[in-house]
Amino acid sequence: MSLIIGIDPGSRLTGYGIIEKQGQNLTFVDAGTIRTETPEMPERLKRIFAGVERIVKFYGPTEASVEQVFMAQNPDSALKLGQARGAAIAALVNLDLQVAEYTARQIKQSVVGYGAADKEQVQMMVMRILKLSVKPQQDAADALAAAICHAHASGSMSKMAVLNALGGMSRGRSRVSTRRR
Repeated sequence: MSLIIGIDPGSRLTGYGIIEKQGQNLTFVDAGTIRTETPEMPERLKRIFAGVERIVKFYGPTEASVEQVFMAQNPDSALKLGQARGAAIAALVNLDLQVAEYTARQIKQSVVGYGAADKEQVQMMVMRILKLSVKPQQDAADALAAAICHAHASGSMSKMAVLNALGGMSRGRSRVSTRRR
């Protein structure tokens, strides 16, 4: 079993989502947003850092996933987003969590099956995957999607490690199929 926190960084709203992974089963634990509600950027970064730290200390996730910065058309917005992301990552690593990073396209591909999906599609698929009866707020849904993406990716990496180990031990005898039936 692992507890995964996903972070969707933003300078005004930073989404977080926590899921539990047990085998192939994913279960919703919590999700929400950290609202900075102040015009000064240094104070926003402080609130993001403190908010992420408080959530991690409360839930004790074992894995973390953060959405990478995309290059916005507005350089100022991209810089602010990068700073918010840095504050969130600093809080995670300060509490000894390793951080996996995924592009928005990778996250959407993993959750929706389409890398250019819109926010509404992500929300709907997060609801379906986690069997939620209420649609999560967009930033929280994006954070849950980041956690789901990591759960899928870490499962694939574990499977590849096992297959590589088996392949190394049984060369030439038989092949292990990873196709689902």
